[in-house]
This record gives sequence, C-alpha cells and structure tokens, in this order.
Amino acid sequence: MPPSRVPVFDGHNDTLLKLELGEGTARARSFFDRARRDHIDLPRAREGGFAGGLFAMFVPSQADFDLNSRYDPNDPAHFAPVEQPRALAMTLRMAARARRIERASDGAVAICRSVSEIRAAMARDALALVLHIEGAEAIDPDFTALEVLHAAGLRSLGPVWSRDNIFGHGVPMAFPSGPDLGPGLTDAGKALVRACNGLKILVDLSHITEKGFWDVAATTEAPLVASHSNAHALCASARNLTDRQLDAIAESGGLVGLNFHTAFLREDGRDRSDTPLETMVRHLDHLLARLGEDGVALGSDFDGCLVPRAIGDVAGLPHLIEAMRAAGYGEALIEKIAWRNWLSVLERTWS
Repeated sequence: MPPSRVPVFDGHNDTLLKLELGEGTARARSFFDRARRDHIDLPRAREGGFAGGLFAMFVPSQADFDLNSRYDPNDPAHFAPVEQPRALAMTLRMAARARRIERASDGAVAICRSVSEIRAAMARDALALVLHIEGAEAIDPDFTALEVLHAAGLRSLGPVWSRDNIFGHGVPMAFPSGPDLGPGLTDAGKALVRACNGLKILVDLSHITEKGFWDVAATTEAPLVASHSNAHALCASARNLTDRQLDAIAESGGLVGLNFHTAFLREDGRDRSDTPLETMVRHLDHLLARLGEDGVALGSDFDGCLVPRAIGDVAGLPHLIEAMRAAGYGEALIEKIAWRNWLSVLERTWS
C-alpha cells in the first residue's frame, strides 16, 4: 500500500525562482502541469499532501544565473552583493508570478496573509502560498519597499542569504565549520527587525551568522524562527544551528524547519542523493530533544537543493512521514511537525 498522506505546511522552497528563471527558456514549465524535473508543481503537491508553505523570493548574485548550475561554495561569484534596484525588480516579478498563479488557479492556490486564511485554504484543499523574502537586498534603508511588499502579501523575511548586504552578514556554506564566521546585524539590520516586528513579518534566522543570530534575538519581540536549518551537532555545516542556538529558539517559543539538503544532513557534509531517510529522522530526534514537540517542523528547501532520492520531490513527502512512523513517532507528533507547529508560530508572530 502507498504511504498514508498527512498534510504538510513547509517552511521554505525556491519554486518561484525556478519558474521565473525558466521563463522563455527550454526549462520553462507551468505550475499547473506535472513536470519530470524540479520539485514542486500543483499535481505533485496534491499527490504528496503538500498543503502549502513559505514560497521564497530569492535573487541570485549573478544576473545571468544558469538554472542547470549548482551553487559552488568556493565560487565567490555566487555570493557577490546584489544592488537594491535589481533585487527589487526581480522580487516584484516573483511576487507578480505568485499573483498570476493564484488568479489562474480558479481557487486551487491562495496567497495567504493570515493563519485563518491558511486554515481556510487547507480546509478546501487549496494550496496556501505565503510570500517570503530570502535575503533582504530588495529592501531599501527607508523601508518603502517593505511597506509595499507587505501590502502585496509579504509575511516572512530573512535579512540575509549567505552573503553580505546593508542589513547584515550571511554565513558561508562552509564545512566543517561553526556558524561564528563574521559580524552580525548592522544598525540598519536592527532597524529592519524592528520594522518587521511592527508589520508582523516573521524574521527568518536561516543563513545568518551566529553573531547575527544573537543580534536578532536581542532585538526582536517575536519567537525566533529558522525556516530551513538543521542540527550542527550532527552535521558540522556553518548553515546549521548549534545546541546553544537551538536552546535560545526553544526559550523564545520558536521553531526550526528541517532542511532536506543532503549536505546539511550528512555527517560527512556531502551532496549525495542516496542519503537515507533515517539521517533526516536523526536530525528530527535531536531537534525534538532541544526544542520540544512544539518547536520542530519542516523546511524542505525544495527547488533549491539536493534532496534524498527516497523523497525525490514534493510527491515523495509521504515517505518521510512513514520514516517518522517507523521511528516510533505518534500521529499527534507527526501532525505537529508536518503542519501544526508552523501554523502555531505564524499565528503568534502575526497577531
């Protein structure tokens, strides 16, 4: 029998970027047609029980970024600064793409601005799409763009990706390495956190340096959230979180979403699609031990990473659910990890 389907609300994907970069090329595809490549489209989302999540709007450093390439952690061109006008223009294109998907879906996709809207979308089996910015290069120091994007539906923002900008410093994708690899938030970054608090926009801690993490913790009034990060104790990537960071997230009533990228899961830090699902469960076990049952969720990084072959794409989410069952997770805990914990932290952040 196929694995049982459990709804999944996921903390991170790069599908809007994949669709935008594919436009007008041989890799163009429709969100409404089942594809043989990439990770998310509506047919596969329905098959896998993907109820929605935070859809990132990320601007690559290279204006001519090739969809067929992979991020090389040793290539500085992939991590070069991005000017605000280009970042804003591309972010607006991705936001417009999300709006066009919603409009063309005839109710099957909904851009959600509140948890009540997410719950309503899930209740009618529509995909709940929440707009997220990964790396705040699109935002100007006066926060004019932040106000406009919030009005358009932006509800989550990571001040930095793994590069520096006017708001702070991103952590390199180094292995083996701790996350203490540079300065934290600038004064503008601290002002951005306060502006997000005022607008009830979630501040995402994935990709930030350890110093930046503590700067956010000292500045924000909201729960600490890392949308797609793993346990550094099990995989010594700079992108992962130390136990001290996990404890701070737990104390704030926050959340960590499990990243599916194999290099952030494996003890050897390698990109290998044959990474077993048990490796993912070990990270979940560790996160649960530090954060408790209410602080652990999923943050796949679909369409932005190499996921274990046993999952493959969004249609394979039930296999992860089955791996949790095989590890002895009860149905109530599985539901918390799969969707309930995300809705809880969003409700407490947005209200």
